[in-house]
Amino acid sequence: MVMPLLAGLLLVSPVGAQTLLVEAESFADRGGWVVDQQGIDQMGSPFLLAHGLGRPVKDASTIVSFPKPGRYRVRVRTRDWVAPWDAPGAPGKFRLIVGGKTLETIFGTEGAQWHWQDGGTVNIAGKTAVVKLHDLTGFEGRCDAIVFSADPDFVPPNEGEPMAAFRKKMLSLTDQPKDEGRYDLVVVGGGIAGTCTAVSAARLGLQVALIQNRPVLGGNNSSEVRVHLNGEINKPPYPALGDLVRELDTGLRGNARPANHYDDQQKFNVVGAEKNVHLFLNTHAYEVEMQGTRIDAIVARHILNSTRHRFTAPLFADCTGDGTLGFLAGADYRMGRESRAQTGESLAPEKPDKMTMGASVQWYSSATGKPERFPDCPWALQFTEESCHYLTRGDWDWEAGMNRNQITESEFIRDHAFRAVYGNWAFVKNHSKNKAKFADRKLDWVAFVAGKRESRRLLGDIILQQQDIQSGERFPDAFVTTTWSIDLHYPAPENTKYFPGNEFRSIARFNKIKPYPVPYRSLYSRNVGNMLMAGRCISVTHVALGTVRVMRTGGMMGELIGMAASLCKKHNTNPRGVYDNHLEELKALARRGVGKSARTQK
Repeated sequence: MVMPLLAGLLLVSPVGAQTLLVEAESFADRGGWVVDQQGIDQMGSPFLLAHGLGRPVKDASTIVSFPKPGRYRVRVRTRDWVAPWDAPGAPGKFRLIVGGKTLETIFGTEGAQWHWQDGGTVNIAGKTAVVKLHDLTGFEGRCDAIVFSADPDFVPPNEGEPMAAFRKKMLSLTDQPKDEGRYDLVVVGGGIAGTCTAVSAARLGLQVALIQNRPVLGGNNSSEVRVHLNGEINKPPYPALGDLVRELDTGLRGNARPANHYDDQQKFNVVGAEKNVHLFLNTHAYEVEMQGTRIDAIVARHILNSTRHRFTAPLFADCTGDGTLGFLAGADYRMGRESRAQTGESLAPEKPDKMTMGASVQWYSSATGKPERFPDCPWALQFTEESCHYLTRGDWDWEAGMNRNQITESEFIRDHAFRAVYGNWAFVKNHSKNKAKFADRKLDWVAFVAGKRESRRLLGDIILQQQDIQSGERFPDAFVTTTWSIDLHYPAPENTKYFPGNEFRSIARFNKIKPYPVPYRSLYSRNVGNMLMAGRCISVTHVALGTVRVMRTGGMMGELIGMAASLCKKHNTNPRGVYDNHLEELKALARRGVGKSARTQK
């Protein structure tokens, strides 16, 4: 079951009968604007982004019903997204058109932080008016919400609980979220790891809710991020692990390729074929209810219509990448690099720090055979012949934010990558000595959803380390075979030379390994009793993450914890109890696998 979108429904309610809130993400027609929810936990809401690669996007529009005709003060929650760098130009400009009248204010031109920019007043002649967002640049203008108020002095709350309470009242949200029922397993995160977890458990008879806060499945392997699947599958000691990953895999190699290369529909087809999987797209988990050290329920918000939904289950799986569910539940976790003294790892730094591997914003261009213009970008990073990159596409190594917090600063990191891509492209096309070679090239695609590699790592009964992998330490619960090298990323020295502290390019240092089976005890929380994990947020050190973080390996983790969840239900136990008392049965399931062919086996 897919949670339906409320097409054409505008979430507007009166406060004092003469104040209206219009959430931008709920516009009936979003035109060329896209929904960006990556910073929802930091800034309070999804927003619309004018991601036009320097070409103004089509207007977003909707119909607003007003309580009565009259004059209304207009305020728009927005920001000048380059202001954190004191950059000139305010590229994210847009205008508001109300009832056919274009307001004089140009929005997105002031303030580094999200705030309510004053748009003056507008006269509403009838009961309804068409409201449009009119992009002026195609350079990442952003609109969170619009307020119309008959009180010219009314300014809505802008942060925290007051703003959340304001939204709740304005949108007539109920005190209690909608009860979506009880499942055997709730999986949060619809990347490859989460999708495999949900399908694996469903094929073994569990009723599963799969909650994904984007409109597509696949995470970094989706059309939004465009990273191909890496790591080998179907390896000893359990060669059937990977059969399900194969069903999701197009088999095509290459990053930053056209959307069909990643085939979002293929993933939907696999999930849709499972009657036991209940899919909730565009749904963001943000709250947990605990019973002691166990998760009792989660509450999630639909990112387009703001409705809240409650899911209960005896078991939960954190496949978010960021360890969001575990964090909300109070799970033990680490973030950043451990010291060599703490872990004994030769690849660890001498002192612990907050550095993580970064987030990639990939891009590509095409040759059109005719002159293609691209504007200068004075607000972007500025390049010279020495610092520019003569490239027609940007791969995984366009990677930013290694010395930033990948969770709390996600919008800043992504925006910094935008400034690098646009600034470099403007230079090579307009000012470089080789600009003739780029004259017929058009910027075709730039990711607006950043592809993360690392943030929180949730701690299990085993924290896998470099020594375990390189020495071949064989745990009794060894299952998911990782084959990728210990691949750790660092700021590229040449990039640091020209942009110290503001790097956007990376290098990878590879340390070869022999295929190594990861223990099951790294795939459940050590202090949240009913939570499993799969993907890059499992229980490993920063160094060990370098090998297990690739998506085929994460998908096999999902296959395994789906099996473990079925045993939890069968034996009325928890994930640790599977290891303590039912390990041989888990091994039998792993030998059989959950691929399509396994269904015919008895």
